[in-house]
Amino acid sequence: MMRFSTLIKNPADWMTGEGADNAIVLTSRIRLARNLKGEPFPGWAKKEQRQHILGLLRPAAESLPCMKDAFSQELDDLTSVQKQVMVERHLISREHAARGEGSAAVIERRQSIALMLNEEDHLRMQSIRPGMSLRAAFDALAAVDEELEQSLEIAFDHELGYLTTCPTNLGTGLRASAMLHLPALVLSDQIGQVLQAVNKIGLAVRGLYGEGTESLGNLFQISNQSTLGESEETILRRLERVISQVATHERNARDKLLEDDPEMVSDKIGRAYGVLRHAWIIDSKEALNHLSLLRLGGDLGFLPADTVKTCDGLLMDIQPAHLQLHSGRKLSPEERDSIRAEIVRSRLQSLEAPDIRSTRKKNGNDPDPEIL
Repeated sequence: MMRFSTLIKNPADWMTGEGADNAIVLTSRIRLARNLKGEPFPGWAKKEQRQHILGLLRPAAESLPCMKDAFSQELDDLTSVQKQVMVERHLISREHAARGEGSAAVIERRQSIALMLNEEDHLRMQSIRPGMSLRAAFDALAAVDEELEQSLEIAFDHELGYLTTCPTNLGTGLRASAMLHLPALVLSDQIGQVLQAVNKIGLAVRGLYGEGTESLGNLFQISNQSTLGESEETILRRLERVISQVATHERNARDKLLEDDPEMVSDKIGRAYGVLRHAWIIDSKEALNHLSLLRLGGDLGFLPADTVKTCDGLLMDIQPAHLQLHSGRKLSPEERDSIRAEIVRSRLQSLEAPDIRSTRKKNGNDPDPEIL
C-alpha cells in the first residue's frame, strides 16, 4: 500500500487536469453514501462494533481493481496535520477527520477515487474530476459501487432506496456537485441573485469545504439537496443544466465588465498581481481572493493562459496544513502567513505584469494613452 508521503507528494489528477469549461468549473464530484445491512450506523455503534464494521469494509475496499497500490490508513494512525491535509485536498471530510478510532480512508493513487470508512455512514465514496465532467465522475463511482455490492450486503429498502444515517441522503444516496469560480458575478454584484435562483430550484450552494464553510476565492460549490424520489439520471441532468446556466451568466458578466468598466477589471487584476508578487505576509483569505483575480486575468488574456494552472496549484499549496506538512513542523499563524507569501512570490517570480493594453485592444476597447 502507498505511504502518505507518496500520496501527497504529487498534486491530484483533478488539480492539474484541463476538463471542459475549466476556466469556470474547477471540479465535478460525485459522492455515494452506503451502509451495511444489519449493522448499527457509525454514530450509534460502539467501539467494538465500529472495528468489526471496519474489518468488513476495508478488505473489500482495498481489493477493488482501482485501488491497486492505493493509500489505505486508519485515521488514528495519522497526525492531525496529515488529516487536515486530506481535508484540504477534499479526500476526506472535516467530520471524518474528527472521528478517529474505527475510521479509515482508502484512496486511489491519483486521488480521483476516495473511500471514507465509518464516516457519518459506513461508506462514503467519492469520485472527483477536473472541469465539467459529472458523467465521467458518476460512471467511475458507479463501477466502484457495483463491485463493492458484490462482496458487501448493503442496506436497501425497496420503497426508500439506500438507507442512510441522515434522512436527506435516503434514496439514491447521491450527492453531485461542482466547484465554480465566479469572480465576475461577485464583482458585478449579481452573485446573490444567481445563488438565490439556484436555491429556489432545490439546489444547495456551499463554500470551499462543503456544508457550513465560507466561500473564499470566489469559489462556490453547487450540489443537489434531495436524494429521494429522483433517479440518478434526473439529478445529474438537472445539475448539469443549472451549472451550465450559471457558467453562462459568469461568462456574460465577464464580457459585460470588460465592455462597461475595463479600468475596474484592470485595476483589480493589477492590484492582485502587485500584492501577490510583492507581499511578505499574507493570510489565507487575502491570498485566495487575490489568486482568484489573477486566475480571472489568465482566463481573460491579461496574463498568460497557464496562469490559471499556476493559480490552481497555489490554491491548494498555500492552505494551512499543506504549509505545515511541507515545513515539517507546526507553524504559528504568523509563520504560515510569512511562508505562504514566500511560496506565492516564488511561484509567480517569472510571471510578467498584466498586459492591460493588448487585452483591451483584443476586446475592442481602444486604449487611452493618458490612462495607460
